[in-house]
Amino acid sequence: MINISLPDNSVKQYPEGITSQDIAKDISEGLARNVLAAKVNGEVIDALQPIHDDAEVKLLTWDDPEGRDAMWHSSAHLMAEAIEQLYPGVKFGIGPAIENGFYYDIDPGEHTITQEDLPKIEKKMKELAKQKQEFVREEVPKKQALDYYKKKGDEYKVELIDELEDGTITFYQSGDFTDLCRGPHIPHTGPIKAVKLLSIAGAYWRGDENRKQLTRIYGISFPKKKQLDEYLEMLEEAQKRDHRKIGKELEIFTFSQNVGSGLPLWMPKGAELRERLEQFLKRLQREAGYDQVITPHIGNVNLYKTSGHFQKYGADSFQTIKTPNEGEEFMLKPMNCPHHCEIYKAKQFSFRDLPVRYAEFGTVYRYEQSGELHGLTRVRGFTQDDAHIFCTPEQVKEEFKGVMDIILKIFKALDFENFVAQVSLRDPKNKENYIGSDENWERSEQAILDITEESGLDYVVEYGEAAFYGPKLDFMVKDALGRSWQLGTVQVDYNLPERFELEYTGSDNEKHRPVMIHRAPFGSMERFVAVLLEHTAGKFPLWLTPEQVRVLPISEKYHKFAEKVLSLLQNYDIRGQIDRRNEKIGRKIRDTELMKIPYMLIIGEKEEQEDKVSVRKQGEGDKGSMSLDEFAKEMKNTIDNELNV
Repeated sequence: MINISLPDNSVKQYPEGITSQDIAKDISEGLARNVLAAKVNGEVIDALQPIHDDAEVKLLTWDDPEGRDAMWHSSAHLMAEAIEQLYPGVKFGIGPAIENGFYYDIDPGEHTITQEDLPKIEKKMKELAKQKQEFVREEVPKKQALDYYKKKGDEYKVELIDELEDGTITFYQSGDFTDLCRGPHIPHTGPIKAVKLLSIAGAYWRGDENRKQLTRIYGISFPKKKQLDEYLEMLEEAQKRDHRKIGKELEIFTFSQNVGSGLPLWMPKGAELRERLEQFLKRLQREAGYDQVITPHIGNVNLYKTSGHFQKYGADSFQTIKTPNEGEEFMLKPMNCPHHCEIYKAKQFSFRDLPVRYAEFGTVYRYEQSGELHGLTRVRGFTQDDAHIFCTPEQVKEEFKGVMDIILKIFKALDFENFVAQVSLRDPKNKENYIGSDENWERSEQAILDITEESGLDYVVEYGEAAFYGPKLDFMVKDALGRSWQLGTVQVDYNLPERFELEYTGSDNEKHRPVMIHRAPFGSMERFVAVLLEHTAGKFPLWLTPEQVRVLPISEKYHKFAEKVLSLLQNYDIRGQIDRRNEKIGRKIRDTELMKIPYMLIIGEKEEQEDKVSVRKQGEGDKGSMSLDEFAKEMKNTIDNELNV
């Protein structure tokens, strides 16, 4: 008999070799029907895998992220089985679960698979799902696995198997389809009740532009049709809110092939939007004791070798820039932190001077592959709202909490109320992917865990999500459509101060290493604006809106009074423009509504005589006639409430 500990702290005894599915049946038949996988001693496995030793077991259903992943991974296999039946001779790359759904990379060979073929594949998937085919796991010796795929002529799986160690290789079979796979999978295809194949894209094998381009098919599945219908409605709304579409309509940003892919150009309204965000954060930073610094867009390659960024990201960066001096090479800046380390190093500090807080809106450059570029969310040049705090070990908690306070103020001002804090730690099984000693990692990880626990925030722990030089706290924010975005990050770093030999003089008159805290409340201005556009559908808070007011004269006769009104508005720090077009007032109002400008001030004979304006609010209609003083007071009250002044 073995002891099984369940999440409710109960402990039950079962025969050795029992499966999680059997444990679920022992609890209730209803639970057994809903179990998709299980977490056994922290590892997600098939619900049908036997358990041989005492273990902590959590039964995973659709309500658990790992349960959904198992379902979506299994759906990718189901799609591959359907495709193999419809298009004999196709070959398969990889087919993982992703944040929402799954995909599979396919080499169709002599076949052509297009968007028009997706309904046919969906139909076949539904037929196969109804058969309730079991996912059967088999451990396979490496030679046998290689022989199997060589016989099939599948060079993609052969390449993957070549990199695996003998004794770690597993196949999964469902119906007539067999795939190289680590798992886990759901017990059988029955829970896949509703499925939708969403799109087709090209994807280079293993992300290498020099390798063959495969066909990638994206899809999603659910245990109930109603859930699929709700998801498709959300997708339709997301398309309306696509930041690329709204950004173009509102004249926020553009791209030009003459400038280069992934290099956004900010138009006047976009520049104003960014400026408002920057000034808001700069005010918070001044209040919190930050000093503003400026660093160049390039740096000597040795700077990034010292920091470790060259070794970690060199292959994904732009090529180095050579100068006429032999052996001298520069890089477009991939990170701001090495530069800030050098600023700190330029001066001698004692413990009385710390903490030192350097902030910069610094533009950095990374070479994203063209297929990965996406509007403002994946670009090759972006500006981070970066800051680095150099402090004593005793000051880490207080400084970390100060950063969290700034992030929470930003979220409140921008109506990001639904978020979870994610403690991102290193992968204990792959420590070679990180720099620094175990001692430093343990200290910094424990510090973040302690601070997050003390803060009272809802949080989750994710292993393997740390930065290569230190653990971090990421804020995962849900937007108006319920989608999760990583906005705001704080990192504790004992490693870069060692690599750059940073020092301060302690109270004992000896030299000590400071601790470095990295933080970026927005993350990057580009990505943050993209998320903000989609979250608000382009209807920004009044304090942030680039154009708060549009003055609408009913005819050219009132242009002079309109100019006077605009000039007076500027005295109140209200941003606006005049619509001087020779259009009827109804057309001007409609166009202004579509531009999501919060207020319209309509001017005609009566307004000019009374020295007032007729006010309309976007989405609400007529608000009556007001003096400019009254209007300015209403706007100020609205902005004060938004910023919680």
